[in-house]
Amino acid sequence: MRIMVLNPNTSESITARLAAAAEKAAAPGTVIVPLTAPRGVPYIATRAEAQIGGAIALEMLAERHQDVDAVIIAAFGDPGLFGARELFDLPVVGMAEASMLTACMLGRRFAIVTFARALGAWYQDCVDMHGLGGRCAGIRMLDGSFASVSEVQEEKEDLLVELANRAVTEDEADVIILGGAPLAGLAEKVKGRIPVPVVDQMAAAVKQAEALTVLGARKATAGTFRRPEAKPTIGLADALARRIEHRDKSL
Repeated sequence: MRIMVLNPNTSESITARLAAAAEKAAAPGTVIVPLTAPRGVPYIATRAEAQIGGAIALEMLAERHQDVDAVIIAAFGDPGLFGARELFDLPVVGMAEASMLTACMLGRRFAIVTFARALGAWYQDCVDMHGLGGRCAGIRMLDGSFASVSEVQEEKEDLLVELANRAVTEDEADVIILGGAPLAGLAEKVKGRIPVPVVDQMAAAVKQAEALTVLGARKATAGTFRRPEAKPTIGLADALARRIEHRDKSL
């Protein structure tokens, strides 16, 4: 089984973190295929950046989807997720959706804890997009700057743990999700310091991608996620244009 970890950010160091966390969670025989956006922003933090990253993710998938069995959109707000499920014939998992659905199986309500206040509005949109507002106890964000987004989990570890514990006591969260690609792998390090289950976003996404692949669910030919009818395009990346126009070899 080959699972693509698609980072729609441009930071290779974040991709390396994501891949390391994914490989630790993967079953024997699962191959992790990391991929970094060739253009865009170092890390997505706003709605506008998510729109850009989602479009780039679709281009990347159009070029490489035939090389893998499943794909993880490895940015916590799941940019491009629903569009990818429309266009492509393999399981596409969102890192945020996977972690939230996993959290829902561990408790009544989850809290998302992240490293920057700028992420809050986008993450709330993501919770609502997945219909999980009633299961979310809140989103807790650190204030202040950080030296490097690639090293933010080391720099802010103690503050993130403190914030998570406040979400448990003040928001009555039953489960904690440490959200944001730069925090991949942190849950395993700090779970002993937080009195409720802590979900690792990358591990949840890998295990759900594996499960969906094994289950062998076929692409919808009806409903809202069926593949759209062919349509002419102008100026799109060639692989994505072929996919939208139904000129790709997978047909």
